[in-house]
Amino acid sequence: MSNEALAMRGPVHGTKDAKRVAVGSGVGAVIETYDFIGFGTAAALYFGNAFFPGGDPVTGTLAAFATLGVGFAARPLGGILGGHLGDKVGRKPVLVASLILMGLATFAIGLLPTYAQVGVLAPVLLVVVRIIQGLAFGAEWGGAILM
Repeated sequence: MSNEALAMRGPVHGTKDAKRVAVGSGVGAVIETYDFIGFGTAAALYFGNAFFPGGDPVTGTLAAFATLGVGFAARPLGGILGGHLGDKVGRKPVLVASLILMGLATFAIGLLPTYAQVGVLAPVLLVVVRIIQGLAFGAEWGGAILM
């Protein structure tokens, strides 16, 4: 390889800024994945009884897992929305906003009333917050992978 080709290629291990972006994107992806997957554990252990009480505990657990699926279904839409906003306002603001949105949605799940407190509104609110989590996760994932 000629010296000119080596100079055009740039540093072999990347620049300082490239490493910072890669580490930041990786940390953001880990945090959001932890929030997103942590919901699955809560769905298996707690949400069936709290949000979907009924005669059969298996049905409640399956309904709780359905809310897990709603979050996964919202991810592609979040990726599309995050990609569009990333093109318009920049990737960094979208990544930061998606991390904040995910954190707020996770916090909101902890504040949700149970079925015993508000009835059918409880699972509806859980699904809405789960959709918000899915949108945030999709927006962050697409931006982090692109970075």
